[in-house]
Amino acid sequence: MTFTLNKAATAFAEAKRYIPGGVNSPVRSFRGVGGTPPFIARAKGSHIFDIDGNEYIDYVGSWGPMILGHAHPEVTAELRVALERGTSYGAPTLLETELARLITEAIPSMDLVRFVNSGTEATMSVLRVARAYTKRSKIVKFAGCYHGHHDSLLVKAGSGATTLGVPDSPGVPEGIAGNTITVDYNDVQGLSSLFEQQGEEIAAVIIEPVPGNMGLVLPKPEYLDKVRAITEQYGALLIFDEVMSGFRVAYGGAQEVYNITPDLTCLGKVIGGGLPVGAYGGRRDIMELIAPAGPVYQAGTLSGNPLAMTAGLATLQIVTQDADFYEKITAKTAALCAGIQAKAKEFGFAYQFHQAGSMFGLFFSEQPVYDYASAKLSNTAAFSIYFHAMLEQGIYFAPSQFEASFMSAAHTQEDINATIYACGNAFKKVAEYVSKQ
Repeated sequence: MTFTLNKAATAFAEAKRYIPGGVNSPVRSFRGVGGTPPFIARAKGSHIFDIDGNEYIDYVGSWGPMILGHAHPEVTAELRVALERGTSYGAPTLLETELARLITEAIPSMDLVRFVNSGTEATMSVLRVARAYTKRSKIVKFAGCYHGHHDSLLVKAGSGATTLGVPDSPGVPEGIAGNTITVDYNDVQGLSSLFEQQGEEIAAVIIEPVPGNMGLVLPKPEYLDKVRAITEQYGALLIFDEVMSGFRVAYGGAQEVYNITPDLTCLGKVIGGGLPVGAYGGRRDIMELIAPAGPVYQAGTLSGNPLAMTAGLATLQIVTQDADFYEKITAKTAALCAGIQAKAKEFGFAYQFHQAGSMFGLFFSEQPVYDYASAKLSNTAAFSIYFHAMLEQGIYFAPSQFEASFMSAAHTQEDINATIYACGNAFKKVAEYVSKQ
């Protein structure tokens, strides 16, 4: 079947009449790579299908949640039962307690958990309790790390903000942004110098331990240990934003892989099994400040709703049924990465490739990528050529150089082989472009 996006083009034009930019999240617009975004009609396993009849091997996975693949039969079966019971009660359920128990068992740093509806809600809420606990106002974040779109953290953010070239958004009051200090990721000296100057005013440091929103970037050896040590020295809280990496790079998240104990952690994506969800949690003495246990107010009508709790519970229970689940999905990701790198080497152009568990990313760059500045040196024009060449062959990657990709348990060896083969054709086009520059 010939690849076409004719129906998508019509649908996109119609969407723009009613939705800003035609999409409900900026990176979906394909603005960073140009062209028309496919409009997805359905998904199953490792594949998605659009309204034009195109079928894709999907490495976006709804931006991370679909670790089991799309429409897993056990998850959907549980959701059907849950639907018959009602979609929202605004009252406590046993499901919330059970999912909280699984999370605290998997991530020992989280004594207590509060569920919300998105990663943005989780990071917004966690800053409030951190400030209340420390009685300080300033927050430290890292350039290129994305923690949602609320005012306090939409400063030198990654993800769509980098893709669209708007790392600082209009509408963020100067007074709020003034309490957010940005330093470079992987720069221990910069963080240390900042704390020497303002350490007594800093409530918390929030960090993606494995950033996935400026592309996938890995921490340098012992970097996270040093961040932990600096925060402890000055009495600031360390917040791990594991909305993306939690239950992705390992069952216990990046903090398990790097053996770091943060004070607070934010989660999302996988813990909702593909439904809207977020969570934050941590040390008991901090979390007990949250209402109704304490004076820090945070609420949500749909928080802990039974559908999200059902999907999250089913997903984590399936994952834990196989003791080798993470070993297998990591090995599968490594096999794909090795194959893609082998194809890239055939054409001799510069690239950087990173993997963390079932997350991976390719940078079209001659230089090592270890922070926001080095990520931005990537050849985004080359990425655009690569992206569209892959899309036309039925391989769906994120439409941005500055996003991570995700493997699922549903991806097969046939999927991996097809992806590697398609990469050969795509890299040939990239090589032809580079040779003309």
